[in-house]
Amino acid sequence: MKINLHNRVPFESRHHGQNQTDVQEMLSIIGVDSLETLINQTVPPTIRLEHKLALPESKSEFTFLQSLRKVAAKNQIFTSYIGMGYYETVTPNVILRNILENPGWYTAYTPYQAEIAQGRLEALINYQTMVSELCGMELANASLLDEATAAAEAMRLLQATVAKSRKKADVFFVSDKCHPQTIALLQNRAEPVGIKLEIGDYQKLDITRKDVFGVLIQYPDTEGNIQNPEAFIAAANEAELKVAVATDLLALTLLKSPGEMGAEVVLGSAQRLGVPMGYGGPHAAFFATKEAHKRHIPGRIIGVTKDAEGNPAYRMALQTREQHIKREKATSNICTAQVLLAVMAGAYAVYHGADGMRDIALRLHGLARLTAKAATDLGYKILHEQYFDTLKMDLGEVSKENLKQIAEAQKVNFRYYENENAIGISFGEPHEIEQVNQIIEILAKAKNKKTITLDTENVDLGIETALQRTSPYMQHPIFEDYRTEHEMLRYLKRLENKDISLVHSMISLGSCTMKLNATAEMIPVTWSEFGAIHPFAPQKQAEGYSEIIQDLKKWLCEVTGFAEVSLQPNSGAQGEYAGLMTIRAYHLDRGDTHRNIALIPSSAHGTNPASAVMAGMKVVIVKCDERGNIDLKDLKAKAEKHSDNLAALMVTYPSTHGVFEESIQEICQTIHDHGGKVYMDGANMNAQVGLTSPARIGADVCHLNLHKTFCIPHGGGGPGMGPIGVTADLAPYLPSHPVLKVGGDKGILPISAAPYGSASILLISYAYIAMMGGEGLTRATERAILNANYIKSRIEGHFPILYLGKNGFSAHEFILDCREFKKTAGIEVVDIAKRLMDYGYHAPTVSFPVPGTMMVEPTESESKAELDRFCEALIQIRAEIAEIESGKANEENNVLKNAPHTAACLLTENWTLPYTREQAAYPLEWVRVRKYWAPVRRVDDAYGDRNLMCSCLPVEEYEEEQAL
Repeated sequence: MKINLHNRVPFESRHHGQNQTDVQEMLSIIGVDSLETLINQTVPPTIRLEHKLALPESKSEFTFLQSLRKVAAKNQIFTSYIGMGYYETVTPNVILRNILENPGWYTAYTPYQAEIAQGRLEALINYQTMVSELCGMELANASLLDEATAAAEAMRLLQATVAKSRKKADVFFVSDKCHPQTIALLQNRAEPVGIKLEIGDYQKLDITRKDVFGVLIQYPDTEGNIQNPEAFIAAANEAELKVAVATDLLALTLLKSPGEMGAEVVLGSAQRLGVPMGYGGPHAAFFATKEAHKRHIPGRIIGVTKDAEGNPAYRMALQTREQHIKREKATSNICTAQVLLAVMAGAYAVYHGADGMRDIALRLHGLARLTAKAATDLGYKILHEQYFDTLKMDLGEVSKENLKQIAEAQKVNFRYYENENAIGISFGEPHEIEQVNQIIEILAKAKNKKTITLDTENVDLGIETALQRTSPYMQHPIFEDYRTEHEMLRYLKRLENKDISLVHSMISLGSCTMKLNATAEMIPVTWSEFGAIHPFAPQKQAEGYSEIIQDLKKWLCEVTGFAEVSLQPNSGAQGEYAGLMTIRAYHLDRGDTHRNIALIPSSAHGTNPASAVMAGMKVVIVKCDERGNIDLKDLKAKAEKHSDNLAALMVTYPSTHGVFEESIQEICQTIHDHGGKVYMDGANMNAQVGLTSPARIGADVCHLNLHKTFCIPHGGGGPGMGPIGVTADLAPYLPSHPVLKVGGDKGILPISAAPYGSASILLISYAYIAMMGGEGLTRATERAILNANYIKSRIEGHFPILYLGKNGFSAHEFILDCREFKKTAGIEVVDIAKRLMDYGYHAPTVSFPVPGTMMVEPTESESKAELDRFCEALIQIRAEIAEIESGKANEENNVLKNAPHTAACLLTENWTLPYTREQAAYPLEWVRVRKYWAPVRRVDDAYGDRNLMCSCLPVEEYEEEQAL
């Protein structure tokens, strides 16, 4: 016997769910002789790629991680004092291991199904409570994408809620002491919607001007200065001019809150609460406002309600605010929070408590005070009298370049102000007196002086009494009960156990692609070589990141067929906006200022029309035919009608209905013939990779949901990434950045706060592509289509399938039509969703894109055994519906209407329901060994919206919960 010395288990075989025997059995059920036949019958031959993907050969997990270690070593970890909204922090190990590195947390889906998301929802309530109380506001959301985009959302909220006396106002005034990335992004977001941005000293603003609808200030500001804004805010409120304040959560443990001063909105980044810098993200932005604005607050709000038995329960509140409902009338296209990072920040607050966070803040303030005193003794000038943790220092006769050289020789990064001989020094949680000594040594060396001894015994609070915080915060027991690691560990585990995630079972969400997030892909995210890099660090210190970014861009260009890629957008919705703004810039540069019409199919994802409006476009809806395809006749008529003003078509491919439309190339050509560009929504890109491409179908730009097709996990509803690929003629307009040079020569202003968005999680997609290789990625697409058609074939005798391709096959997803069950049995699609919980499954996508339906997407990484269990669950639920239809089961009181069933309800002494406990808990035999118990009964959404409460449970109810 000869030994194959090259034999290694390929990563692809771990990623794909089926072996070859499984594949043949599945093909037999589908009714085709080969996978090739299935693909040929599903994907139109006219759009098939004529070549294989030219990507590097796949690597094993072991080989990849070894090679990545070498790339990581090219990043240089300097001590960062750059600040500007990003700070060195300490992630408590109990949070690092049990949340950030835990698939039970990072593989969960957005908590639309509240009953099986109670752990995440409670964690987000903790976060909201911490934010609202520190900010002094009534209501906080469950996070936004980053501080700069949160500022843009504040701008739109203030515009939407403007006083009658200022209804015609179109000016938003921004303090010139806001972070530069925030100002640049606001400029991007303001101009398309007709908002005029004025930047200057807010204290000099004439608040009686009726053309100004809102003001944004930073407190403490980007230079660290604490300027008391209370008198200005009071005067502005008197004049019906509303003020938003960007701030720092740690600083607010010492400073009077903006809410107490009368601010309308308070926002910022929660990054420094235990979340690594990660070269820019992902980080949770916070956003707090008054309850009066609950219908306008962007993003998601978690609220408290009651379940069917009257017990407290959590759920997403006021869901009708979402852009899925409002579409082109939405003021925001947000559909992504930064849930995983908000959970971490909230857990940080729980672990440290109010006094612990205040102690950290005092220490950082003390280090800044100590440094300022010593630097002054050396002859440097501190430019601001009041500061929290950040100093701005005039270097005097000292050369900034010389100081930088000395500092970088000691692996220290300061902030270096352009056009000023000044530096900034911002302290973070890991910094100690030793770091102050090093700073003073650098400053002394730059003056050719001897260093001086620090006076560590006489450091006083340097904040005026009027600005010192006196109001309480974070007094709920949740911020006191888990201060030891053992208690924290158990608390996090209790929360985790309440949720369904991919560690339990398949999450077959159509359009959301909940596939394997492999451990080897996730491990590098928490390596310090990637986590400890500041996004504005000199690029020579981030050569490892640069190599990864360039490779990933090249690979994504190959996959999409496009000429260039921007990695800046940090969500799919941000990618949509970035793509449309790039198209807009192209038209404007050519003098086509009148091109502002966006054609959008009626089946489009809700963010599409919302993004178009944000980009300054007018939405014209295109009809779909009875098969769910774009109505080509209607499209051509509207393209002709709006020919002179046509900017773009937004199209999802395969369609939102899970079908490869045969006429896609004709659709794209029609738009081009009328001078428009085609934007392809990349939500369904995982049905294209290796088989076709956006460029092949004729698109000009698309965003890629890296958190879908390329394996970044959903993290309970975020983080995500939405890079865009573009054709060569659009490449010059890709997003730029004011701090680091990125993007095209004529690049639009930034889309996200950091140059490369949430850079640290790009590693996941990089790892996925590197370990799969071109052929592996192509086979992943084929297996996704196989799995979808296998489930379709198994259940189509039980459930009607709404849309299929011309040969009777679906793409990677398909729609179950459940609308007839309401007529025949009184069963709504939501009843099926809740009953699936008793089987241990998260429901497929409910009522999108068609109300009363479910959209199923199994992905390629599920095994045949798991697909079969899911099919058996649906078939059994159909049998339960049949019992209602036949009269055997009661239409109002049945196993579906009462689902989900908790352990507590099944253990009740007096069982009065008209079916057995066995039917409720163990409807199929295999459920016994895989049983997931929902922690609450069906939640009452209406009650929660009528009685809105979005912070921790009252102490009495909390104590009852803890006693259970």
